[in-house]
Amino acid sequence: MHVKIYSPYLMVLLLLFSVTVSLAQESQVNGTVVDETGTPIPGVSVLLQGTTRGTTTDLDGKYTIEAPSSGVLIFSFIGYTPVEETVGNRSIIDVRLEPDLSDLEEVVVVGYGTQKKSQLTGAISSVGNKEIQELPITDARQALQGRAAGVDVTQAGSKPGTAPQVRIRGRRSFNASNEPLYVIDGIPTVGGLEDINPQDITSMEVLKDASATAIYGSRGANGVVLITTKRGSTGKTVVSVDSYYGISEELGRIEVFDGPGFAEYKRESRRATGNYPDGPATPDADATLFEPVELESIALGRSTDYIAGLMRTGSIQSHQVSVSGGNQKTSFFVSGNYFRDVGVIKNQDFTRGTFRINLDHQINDKLRIGTSTLVTYSKRNGENFNPLGGALQENPLGKPFEDDGTLIFLPTSDGLRTNPFAEIVPGAQIDETFRTRIFSSIYLNWEITKGLTYRFNFGPDYTVRRSGRFTGSQTNARRGGDATASVSDRFNLNYTLENILTYNKKFGTDHNLNVTLLQSFQQDRFERSDIGVLGIPAPSQLYHRLGDASQITSANTELIEWALLSYMGRVNYDFKGKYLLTATLRADGSSRFGQNNRFGYFPSMAIGWNMHEEGFIKNSSWIDQLKFRVSYGSIGNQAIRPYQTQALLGRTSYAWAGGGSAAFGYRPNTIGNPDLRWETSTTFNSGIDFAIFKNRIFGAIEYYVTNTSDLLAPQPLPNSTGFGGFITNIGKTQNRGIELSLSTLNIEKGDFSWSTDLIFTRNREEILELPNGDDIAAGRFIGRPLTVFYDLRKVGIWQLDETDLANSFGDRPGEIKIEDFNGDGRINANDRQFLGSAVPDFSMGMTNRFTFKDFDFSFFIFGRFGSLIRSAFHDNFNTLFGRYNNLAVDYWTPTNPTNLYPRPNQNQERPKYNTSMSYFDGTFIKVRNINFGYTLNEGALKKIGFNSLRIFSSIQNPFIFSEYRSVHKGIDPETFIDGEQGVEGGVVNANIAPPVVQFTFGINAKF
Repeated sequence: MHVKIYSPYLMVLLLLFSVTVSLAQESQVNGTVVDETGTPIPGVSVLLQGTTRGTTTDLDGKYTIEAPSSGVLIFSFIGYTPVEETVGNRSIIDVRLEPDLSDLEEVVVVGYGTQKKSQLTGAISSVGNKEIQELPITDARQALQGRAAGVDVTQAGSKPGTAPQVRIRGRRSFNASNEPLYVIDGIPTVGGLEDINPQDITSMEVLKDASATAIYGSRGANGVVLITTKRGSTGKTVVSVDSYYGISEELGRIEVFDGPGFAEYKRESRRATGNYPDGPATPDADATLFEPVELESIALGRSTDYIAGLMRTGSIQSHQVSVSGGNQKTSFFVSGNYFRDVGVIKNQDFTRGTFRINLDHQINDKLRIGTSTLVTYSKRNGENFNPLGGALQENPLGKPFEDDGTLIFLPTSDGLRTNPFAEIVPGAQIDETFRTRIFSSIYLNWEITKGLTYRFNFGPDYTVRRSGRFTGSQTNARRGGDATASVSDRFNLNYTLENILTYNKKFGTDHNLNVTLLQSFQQDRFERSDIGVLGIPAPSQLYHRLGDASQITSANTELIEWALLSYMGRVNYDFKGKYLLTATLRADGSSRFGQNNRFGYFPSMAIGWNMHEEGFIKNSSWIDQLKFRVSYGSIGNQAIRPYQTQALLGRTSYAWAGGGSAAFGYRPNTIGNPDLRWETSTTFNSGIDFAIFKNRIFGAIEYYVTNTSDLLAPQPLPNSTGFGGFITNIGKTQNRGIELSLSTLNIEKGDFSWSTDLIFTRNREEILELPNGDDIAAGRFIGRPLTVFYDLRKVGIWQLDETDLANSFGDRPGEIKIEDFNGDGRINANDRQFLGSAVPDFSMGMTNRFTFKDFDFSFFIFGRFGSLIRSAFHDNFNTLFGRYNNLAVDYWTPTNPTNLYPRPNQNQERPKYNTSMSYFDGTFIKVRNINFGYTLNEGALKKIGFNSLRIFSSIQNPFIFSEYRSVHKGIDPETFIDGEQGVEGGVVNANIAPPVVQFTFGINAKF
C-alpha cells in the first residue's frame, strides 16, 4: 500500500521548514516527483541532508527548495524506496520513485500515535485508500471484507442503508456486544460508520491482538478499527471531482410456482387426502376445487408474477467535490458528497449528504491545533418494509387488477391474502428514517521540549435520528381496518476528553524509547421517545398529526447514561532496531458496573525480533525481511446495557376486590447484581512478517488463542421465583485461529505488471465451560460455537417400498424421513443433534491487479467456506398445504419419488418436521468487483487543462457460486452471524433483499 498516513510527517516538516537556515552559495531547486507510472505524487518529503530544512510536494507532485550545490536532497514517501540526489549545478531535479513492495517503512496508525511497520509488535491489518476507492460502497466496513485477515464481514442482502456486520477473530461473548470499536481520527465513536463517507478515508487499520488493542482497554475487547481521514498538504489549491453512477439489477430471485404449477400443486395437496381424483386433471374435478377467478385464469392461461411487479432497476450514484491545499502554516481538506442508493425493491432507498472540513494550523514552533469535523444528513426509506414475503405466498391464479386498471384488494376470496401491489400504492406504506450527525475531532499539540509532547483531544459526537411509519387501511397488515402510525425519536450525545503525554528519546546509537501516558474520559447520554396510534382520520396526515388519532396504542420515553474513566501507560523500546518490546497497562472504570467491581486492569506485553538484521541472515540473497512477534495480554469487555447491576421496577396493574377498573402499580422487574464484573479476554498471539525475492513476495502469518472468562450472560431461574433469570458472570469461551496475508508481484516487465493480494482466515470458536453443562434451552453446548443449529436431521423422504418402516415411526410415504439419532425407534426431541453453525471453517479474499501503460484492470474474489445457514424461505414459504403459493420445489408424488421435499397435503399447515428442510451449506464464492480504468497521459491532460483524469467502469457482484443457489434455488447464502437489523443470526429470510449486480461508470479528476 502506497499511502497510509503522512500528516504527522507533514506537520514535522512544516515546523522544520519554518526555521531559517543560512547556507552559503544557495540556489533554488524545482522539480516534480512521480511514481513508477509517471503519475505525480503529492506529499513527498524533500529534505536537505544534514539539516532540518525540508518541504513536501504539492498535489501536482511539484516542489521548491533552497539548497547549496554541494547539498544532497532526500526524497521519501510512504510505500516507496527513498531516493538521494546531489544538487550540483542543477536547478531542476525531477525524481521517479519506485514502490517499496515490502512496506517495511510504511507508517501505520497504532492508536495514540504512529509507528513504522518494521517496528510493530502487535497484530495489525491495514486497508488503504486504493482498496476503499475500488468499490462503490455505502459503508466503509464493506471495504474490509476479504481485505483484512482475521476480519469476518458479512452483508445480508442489498437493502439500501443496511450496515454490514463485522467480527474480528470470532465472537467472545454471549450477551455483551461482539462489535469492534471504531476510532475516527483518534476519537472513539459509538454512532457507527454508516454516516462516514468512504471517499474521505485515507486508511483503516485493524488492531487484533491484546498488545495492539490494550491501549483502548475495555472498548477494544472485540478489536479496534482505526480510521484516518484525508488531510491537506502544502502546495497550490487543488480541486478534485470523484463521481460515479451505476445501475442495479437483481441477481436471481426465490422461485415460486407460476399459474399452471400452482394449480397442479393445489390438486396434489388434495390427492394426498383423497379429495381430488388420481391421474390427470379434468375440468369437472377442477370445478369442485378452484374458485371462479382461478378457473378463469386456468382457462385463459393467466398467471401473475407478483414478485416481478414489486421489483425495478435500481441505481447507485456518488458525486464528490473536494478542495485541498495549504501553506507552511495551515493545511486544509474540505469535501462535500452526495450519495444515493435506490434498491431493486420498490419503496427502498437511501440518500446521504456529507460535508467534511479537516484543518491543521501551526501556531508557532511549539503549538499545533486542528480539527476533523463531519456533518451528515441522511434519509432512508423502507428500513422495515419488504413486501416480498406476501408476494411469495400470493396465489398466481388471482386477478390483481380490473380490466380498467383499478387495483383489486382481494385477488381471490382468501381474506388473509391481500394484493401485494397494494403495499406499493403511493401513501399506503410509509417507512422513513431521518438521521443527522455532527462528529468532530479537535486537538491541540504542544511540544513541551525536544522529545516531550502533550496532546489534548476533544471529540463530541451528536446524533439525532427520527423514524416515522404509516400503515394505511388498504394493506395486508390492516386488511381494511383503521390506519396506524408511529414516531420514534433518538437523541445521542457522546463526547471524549483525552490528555496524552508522549516522550521519545534515543540513547546513544542503539537504544530507542517511546513512552505514552493517557488519561481519558468518555460520557454518553441517550434519549428515546416513542408513540404509536390507531385510527388516523385522513391518510394524507401520515404520521405527522398523531394527536388526531382515535387511540394511543403505545407511548414511552427513556434515558440511558454511562461513563468511562480510563488511564493507560505504554512503553515501546527497541535495541538497534532488531529487538523490540511493547508493554501496556490500562485501567478502566465503568459506570455500568457496581461499586464492587467498577475498575478493571488490563496488562499486555509483546516482543519482536527483526531477524533479517542479524548477521546470519542480513547478507541473504533472497530474504529481505524476517520478523518474529509474540504477544500476551488481557482485555476487558463492559459492553452490556447500563443499569444491569441494579434491581429495576416494572409497571403492572392490580385488580381490587369488588371489581371496577384496575389500578396501576409497580413490582420488582429484575434482580440486581452489584457483583457483576468485567468479562476478560486473554490472548496469546505469535506472528511472522516476511519479504523475499527482492520484495516480490511479502506478507504475514499469525496464530492466536483467545480465552474469555466471566462471561456476562443471563442465568435462568425457576418461574416460582417470579423472575425469569438475572445477569451474572458465567462460563468460558475460546477463539483460536490462523491468518495469512500474502502479496506478490507476479510480473513486472516493460509497461506491464501483475500483482496479487491474498487473505486467508481460519477461526475456531468454542464454548469451554458452562455452569451446569450444556444449556439446550439457550442453544449453548460445550465444545461448540456460541450459536449453533440444533435440530432433527432430514435424511430423505419416505418411499413407497418403505411403507412398513415409515409406519413404525408414525409416518407414511411422501413425508420427511428423520434420522433416529438415539436409535430408540421413535422420533422426538431426543433425536435433535448438532447440525452446524453459521461460523465458517475459513474465508478467503483475493485481489489481482494488472497495469499496461495507461490502462489498469483488477478483480476481487471473496469466499466463505463450511458454514451452515437456515433458509427461512424454505420453511415459511414451503408449507406445501395447497392454500398459499409455494417455493417451486421438486415435491414428492407417487410418480415422482424424489428425496428432496415431501408431498403437498391440505390437512397439514406445515409438513411434519418442517424445520428440517431449511438447513443448507452456506459455502459461497463471490466475484465482488471487476474494475477497468484508463488514466490520461500528461500530453492529453495539458490539452484539456486537467492535472489528472482517470475514467473507469466496474461491475460489482456479477457472480455468486453456491450450492444453495444452483441446487436449492435460494438467493444469497451470505447473512449475519449474529442477529441484528431484523435478520436472525445465520438465517436468510424475507427481510433480506435479493442480491444485485451493479454496473458503474465514473471519473476521478483533479484541476
